[in-house]
Amino acid sequence: MNTSPPRNILAIVGATGTGKSELSLDVAERLRAAGHEVEIVNADAMQLYRGMNIGTAKLPPEERRGIAHHLIDVLDVTAEAAVADYQRDARAVITDVLARGAIPILVGGSGLYVSSVLFDFEFPGHDDSVRARLESELVELGPGFLFARLSQRAPDVAKRIDQKNHRRIVRALEVIEIKGDAGALGTLPDEPVYWYPTRIIGLADDRATLIHRLDARVRRMWETGLVEEVRELIPHGLENGVTARRAIGYAQAISQVHGELSQADAIEQTQALTRRYARRQVSWFRRYADVTWLDASDLTNSEMVATELLSS
Repeated sequence: MNTSPPRNILAIVGATGTGKSELSLDVAERLRAAGHEVEIVNADAMQLYRGMNIGTAKLPPEERRGIAHHLIDVLDVTAEAAVADYQRDARAVITDVLARGAIPILVGGSGLYVSSVLFDFEFPGHDDSVRARLESELVELGPGFLFARLSQRAPDVAKRIDQKNHRRIVRALEVIEIKGDAGALGTLPDEPVYWYPTRIIGLADDRATLIHRLDARVRRMWETGLVEEVRELIPHGLENGVTARRAIGYAQAISQVHGELSQADAIEQTQALTRRYARRQVSWFRRYADVTWLDASDLTNSEMVATELLSS
């Protein structure tokens, strides 16, 4: 077996609820037992936020098995998450991990965030005046009007955007005005080029199993105190956050706190949105050309991944 540290990134991807965090820890422990330092880099957009723990299934420090984790709890809930900033920060962390001779494991299900790190991925710039005008139009004319404009100007882009995601509608229209088209708006290139040599592992479940697991996970979020967590975050500005307040589960819990949704309706809505999000995740990662897909329930996954990585 090759005893020198693997000189590449290991990425573990897949839909929410497939056990990515657990597999990353199991693989890290096996690599560490073989004499290699390992550090984990978060690629879940919502785990960037301090205090958003239950709804993001964030591992508490005491459950991280002594393995360094990066890019967790780095943003206040009032901050706007920008994938271009994440790309810069994640690549800086990974470069540092590699320079110290350790193995970086990128873990998460936020497809655009993962892709921004792994591939040569450039983002169009911002124009504050254009953004401000479009946001004013959003308030004055409504999201339906702006989405109709986007559908007319860039129908392929509009098909990929949830009509309820007002932020992405505004961003797409901003890019169109800046660049003339929205082709660079968070899309995976047809033939992506790796930023750095990478081994990608994907975890997958059959649809029925995944749905059952996701629905149960949402119920546990409420059972373990999501609403109480939201109550604690509201004084810290959660409702003013551009990104955080829209997170699946948190938006519904906020509505429950204000009496706009019953608990049963909040849970049901969160389950439906989580299932839809998982479908989008699967669709995104299935476009990667060289993922090794593994059965999420296979208990031998960590041994296989670690052995293959050490032998490469």
